[in-house]
Amino acid sequence: MRTIGNLLWLLLSGIEMAIAYVFAALVAVVLVITIPLAVPAVRLAGFTLWPFGRVVVRRASAGAGSVVANVVWFVVAGWWLALLHVLFGLLLALTIIGIPFTVAHLKLAGLALSPYGKDVVEARFAHQHEVVVSAPARPGSPG
Repeated sequence: MRTIGNLLWLLLSGIEMAIAYVFAALVAVVLVITIPLAVPAVRLAGFTLWPFGRVVVRRASAGAGSVVANVVWFVVAGWWLALLHVLFGLLLALTIIGIPFTVAHLKLAGLALSPYGKDVVEARFAHQHEVVVSAPARPGSPG
C-alpha cells in the first residue's frame, strides 16, 4: 500500500514539489551566503519525492544554531515552499482520493517552515530516535 501511495503522490504532486525544493537549493547557491540552505532543500526534495514510510524526528543534538538557521531558511525559502504545500493540499482535498495526500502536504508544510534540527528516517527506525515530529498519513488511513 505504501508503494502505491508513493507512486500516486509522485504523479499528483511529488515531482512538482521536488522541483520546487531543488529550485530553492539553486537559489541558495546563487545567493552564495545562503549555500548551507541548499543542504536541507535537497534533503527535503528527496523526502518529498517518496514520503510514505518515512517519518520526521527531532535531532537530539539540535541547538541554538538550528533556530538561527530556521529563521534564515524561513525568509529565503521556507514560507513559499510551505505555501506551495498548502496550495497542493487544497487542490488534492477536492477529491476523496486526495485527502490523505492533503494531510501529508500539511505536515510537509510545517517541515518546510523549519527543517533544521530534524531528520528524516525510515518509519521502522523511528523508535530509535527521541521524538517523532510528523509522518505523512498512509493513503486510505485517517490522519
